[in-house]
Order: sequence, then structure tokens, then C-alpha cells
Amino acid sequence: MQTKRNSLEDYTIKSVSQRQYLLLAIPLIISGISTPILGAVDTAVIGRMPDAAAIGGVAIGAVIFNTMYWLLGFLRVSTSGFTAQASGANNYQEMMLSFIRPMILALLFGFFFITFQQPIIKITISILGGSETVSAFAESYFSIRIWGAPFALANYVIIGWLIGMGRVRLSLITQLFMNLLNIILDLVFVLGLNMGVQGVASATLIAEVSAVLFGIGLILYTKDITFSSISYSKIMDVHPLLKMAKVNRDLFLRTICLLIMTGIFTAMGASMGEVTLAANAILLQIHYLMAYLFGGFANASSILVGRAIGENNKEVYKRAYKLSAQWGISSAVIMALVMWLLGPEILSLFTTIPEVRATAHTFLIWMVLFPIVGFWGLQLEGIFSGATEAKSIRNSIFYALIVFLLVIWLLVPVFLNHGIWFAFIIFSLSRSIFLSLFIPKLNRMLFHSPHKP
Repeated sequence: MQTKRNSLEDYTIKSVSQRQYLLLAIPLIISGISTPILGAVDTAVIGRMPDAAAIGGVAIGAVIFNTMYWLLGFLRVSTSGFTAQASGANNYQEMMLSFIRPMILALLFGFFFITFQQPIIKITISILGGSETVSAFAESYFSIRIWGAPFALANYVIIGWLIGMGRVRLSLITQLFMNLLNIILDLVFVLGLNMGVQGVASATLIAEVSAVLFGIGLILYTKDITFSSISYSKIMDVHPLLKMAKVNRDLFLRTICLLIMTGIFTAMGASMGEVTLAANAILLQIHYLMAYLFGGFANASSILVGRAIGENNKEVYKRAYKLSAQWGISSAVIMALVMWLLGPEILSLFTTIPEVRATAHTFLIWMVLFPIVGFWGLQLEGIFSGATEAKSIRNSIFYALIVFLLVIWLLVPVFLNHGIWFAFIIFSLSRSIFLSLFIPKLNRMLFHSPHKP
């Protein structure tokens, strides 16, 4: 059965133009950056409340969900890589199975989180700390959003599969639908109905459920998957399951390292008071916006690399690597300049509390440095993800975490919150350096021996 190639139909040629790359990357940038906009809007809306503890409560609640969902972030990343390789090889059966297998995992993990919601919230609150008021806001936020866990994880699979299939516009439409709905409900529930933290959580829950229904409707409409034609015995085929398990294991461990870093960062900020916690939360939201913008280019490269491997096309692989570097560098310079010139104005969008805004401004310089030191590691993760070679990603993050812990131990007692942010920047730089060291090995492995998607 033949499928429509959509935006990737011309990428079987031996090269990819700047225009083709941008036509692929721009929708992915918009789609990707819409994810942290959810957190940014939540923070900005709550920032209109007169209580800094509410911002801190939403920040801690968001960290809990980021912890749970980032642990399973491989559902999107590996789904995209395996689907792109199957698409490049024109293997229709594997295209369908690359959707079904991770979807089963997503639903199982989602219901697991719901079942064990009480231990999760109690343990994480005790670890992350914060005042009694902040903890109460965090528990209120968590108790509502947790019911969206199966839907949030299912959406990872839907977006990853659409991206891998080259259905970039559909992935964009799905993400925009969810985020616009969330923004509208945020404004209605919080500013209109004065529901506070509960309103923010309810808005996100409704948006997550609606996005999954919308995304599945789009997939069925395109007829890229015909469930009646699936051989169900293939779902449990040992070889592809083992390969998926290996890639997902490495991406899972990579995420563990990221979450250890983020958890330590947040907990240390919380120990310095509610205002510092709130300021750090705002700066982290800005960091996520930049990281996801880089992620759009990384996802474009991931699709091209997956297709190149499926087609055994070394020229497209090399071109994707070059374009990823060029647009990563350009974006890093632009973002650093924007933060340098417009940083205070950007901060004012997130909160009206003078003390929080002044504290965030004190540490704004770290957001100027982040894109310069961090872009290459994020870009390379797209290359390695498209190749479904996650071991190097895992190892590079582990080495960067060791460096982060060393810097935290040495500098925070002396420089306090500046020490925390310096450790964060060193982590981002180390991530870029260590992953770069694995590129020669990846090049030798991919095209010096036959590769089967």
C-alpha cells in the first residue's frame, strides 16, 4: 500500500536545499515551541496573582509532571526515529507498528501514574521542599493534572509518529490545537473565573484530553494507518521489540540524568526562598522556549537522518548534519542577542511582582549564555535520534551530569544562586562537547555496514 509523502516527497534526492530544510523545520519549530508555551502561559497567568507562593507551587507541580513525562520522553523521540526509518524504506507494516507498540506503552504508563498518584506527590514534595503554602498549591495542581497522564503520553506517540511520517503540518495542527485551547481555558478559568492554581491545572487537563482525540481523528482521516490490515502477531515480534527496548532504555537513562540535574536545580532554588524559586522558574521557562526552538531544527535533522538511513543515502545524512550546524549557530546568536537587548521586557511578560522580576533580572545573564553553549548538544541529539543510536546520547548526558554535580558542590556554597546557574551553563556546555566526541563513531557505524531499519 502506498502512502502520501507530504513534505518529504522530494527528499529522496542526493541533497537537501536550504529552502527544503526550512520548509521542514519551521512547522516543527512552531510545533515544538508551543509545548513550553503551555508552561510559560501557566506561569504568566499565575504571575498575575499577588502571591509568589502560587508561582512556586505551579513550578514545583510542573517539575513533578516534567519528571514523569520526561522519563517517558523516549515515546516521542524513538517513535519519530523508527517511523522515519520505516518510511524511508517504504515498509508500510513497520510504519503502522511503530505507532501501535509505543501507544500501548504510553497508555500502560499513564494508568500506572494515576494508580500511584498519592505516593508520587508525597515523595516528590518531600524531596523538592518548599514552604507549606507552596506545597499546598503544588498538591492542588497535581491532583487535577494527574488524570491527564495517559493522554499526555499518548500525545507524545501521536506527535512523534506524525513527525516521523513527514506529516509535519498535521503535527503542528495538533500541537497548536492543544496549546491554543489551553491558553484560552487558562484565561477563562484563572482571570475570568478566578479559579487560581486549580484553573491552570484544569485547563491543561482538558487540553491534553482534547488533543489526543483530535490527533487520532487526523490520523484516521489521512488513512496512513488502516487498523484492519494490521497483523497483530507482528506487534510482539521479538527483534523489533528488542531494538525498541534498547533505544528506549538508553533514552530513559538519559532522561534520568536530565531530571536529576533539574531536580537538584529546583530544590536548591527552593531552599533559597519563594522569591528565588519563582525567579528561577521564570528563567527556566525562557530556557525551555529556546531549547524547543533548537528542537525544531533538531527534529528536522532527525527526520532526514532517519530517511537517509532507511534509503541508505549517505549524502542526505551529511547534508542534514551540515544544515543542522548552520541553522543552530545562527539561531544561537540571534537568541543571545534578543535576551541581551530585550531580556527585561521579556521578564515583565511573566510576572507583575516587582521583587520576583528584580530577582530574575539579576540572573538574566545566564539566559544570554545558554543558547551559545547549549545549541550544539541539542542539535546533535536530533542527529543521533534519527539514527536511533541513543547510547551516545545517554553517555554524554551522564558525563555532563558528573560535571554539573562537581560544580554545584564547589560553587553554590560561595556564590549561592549564581553558583546554581553557572553549574547549569557548564552542564549545557559539557553536553555539547561530550556528544560531539561520538560523531566519528556514528559516521563509521552508519554507512560502513548494511543497516536495516
